[in-house]
Amino acid sequence: MNLDLSGRRALVCGSNQGIGKACADQLAAQGATVTLLGRNEAGLKTALPTLPTPKGQRHDMVVADLSDPAASAGAVTKALDPARPWHILINNTGGPPAGSALDAAPADLLAAFNAQLIAAHMLVKLLVPGWKASGYGRVINITSTSVKQPIPNLAISNIVRPAVAAWAKCLASELGPMGVTVNNVLPGYTSTERLSKLISGRAAKAGTGEDAVRDEFISTTPMRRLGEPSDIAGAIGFLASPAGGYISGINLPVDGGRLAVL
Repeated sequence: MNLDLSGRRALVCGSNQGIGKACADQLAAQGATVTLLGRNEAGLKTALPTLPTPKGQRHDMVVADLSDPAASAGAVTKALDPARPWHILINNTGGPPAGSALDAAPADLLAAFNAQLIAAHMLVKLLVPGWKASGYGRVINITSTSVKQPIPNLAISNIVRPAVAAWAKCLASELGPMGVTVNNVLPGYTSTERLSKLISGRAAKAGTGEDAVRDEFISTTPMRRLGEPSDIAGAIGFLASPAGGYISGINLPVDGGRLAVL
């Protein structure tokens, strides 16, 4: 099985911590040269020297806030080198705030679409010429199991994530002839700062302890544990590699079997 990414470059969004950082570590360990992208410059500077360099790679970073698609596209454009294209794009950004659909303000919906969909779309458009030239491209969107099954009290996520999946399916058809695959990875309950905030919020609303909420999440997962960022990164490393070159247009749950749908 060919998992080698030597000579490939990867742009990994939201990559100074959590799932994004784990993905950056995984791709770097497979030989890719990684560009970290995020809005927290200090966090990126801390994360950058920790990336693996088994092939002597020289990783770099781009400071950009995906909640502002135009500004983030501008930052990536400045860093773009046609002679050294990014072959792999990992779209990843923080999830929308919790709450019900009726309570969601229009501005919150627009903000979610900007960060989750519009920013990703603009990045893809920037990277297409490099994919055409190299004949190799991977778009992997880190979304949510809400693509397949709505999650209670996460209405905005339930609304915007399926839109990202539909966008990705369209792209898979359009970019396939260039040698580009487009896939969505759907993490289940994963030990991240985002999950900790969701647990805290749910515990406060229910008037119970955070441990009880965490235990409830674990009890609904057949593997009887929370996922680790490295679990998600492993799946992404496969999809990004030559071994994953005939898989495109899919939604891949990495959730310990929690989803109740096919």
